[in-house]
Amino acid sequence: MNQNPRQIRLLKHLHIAGASSLDDLATHLQVTVQTVRRDVQRLAEANQVIRFHGGARLPASTTENIAYRQRAQLHAQAKQRIAQAIAREIPNDCSLMINIGTTAEAIAQALTGHTGLRIITNNINVAYMLGQQPSCEVILAGGNVRPRDLAIVGEATVEFIRQFRADIAIMGISGIEEDGTLRDYDYREVKVSQAIMQSAREVWMATDISKFHRPAMVRVGELNQINRLFTDARPPDPFPGMLKAAGIDCVIAPEDPT
Repeated sequence: MNQNPRQIRLLKHLHIAGASSLDDLATHLQVTVQTVRRDVQRLAEANQVIRFHGGARLPASTTENIAYRQRAQLHAQAKQRIAQAIAREIPNDCSLMINIGTTAEAIAQALTGHTGLRIITNNINVAYMLGQQPSCEVILAGGNVRPRDLAIVGEATVEFIRQFRADIAIMGISGIEEDGTLRDYDYREVKVSQAIMQSAREVWMATDISKFHRPAMVRVGELNQINRLFTDARPPDPFPGMLKAAGIDCVIAPEDPT
């Protein structure tokens, strides 16, 4: 397919956002929704985008996540904004569970000014960042270390996590599908995430806008299992209605004023 300049701009926008509504694409491209709908249809026929109700996303593998180093750089500014928004909401002197992923690591960095935190984590990078804070206590889960990202996973990790009951679980996720299913790639990682969600009084999910409508193979849970969702922009349809119906507090991290 020979793409026109507008369709090239549309694809570049999706490479940054991951997924977008037709309305947002029309605003970004400064054209009508009808024009965007035609472009999306043509790109979908060429297998360059995936259509969903009211929007489009880039094709993605359901079996393998993007490499760790690439993920660390992808949407970095959005992750920092989300991390700062979460850090503002975390009180001193509380207990947290923090799972794995680059967003979780951005949150850990944003929490380094807090005091009196007790953190249970299966993320060696998170433990390293927060373990250097003399006013915080870090409890690192046991289990198998995954070399590519220093995540600790496996049945031993699940059993370790189940010993605790924390005030707040802070979770990242690889994908949220249109039916509200939370999904990830590694079955061993998912079992740990499920244990973390079950071992906290509140579950806060941190996800940039690219994770909406993103497929992955393994089911973690459902949107209605979380209490608060932190993201960097208004979620695409149908998620705003789903979040409202489930009573989930959706916090959109503000733009950096600088």
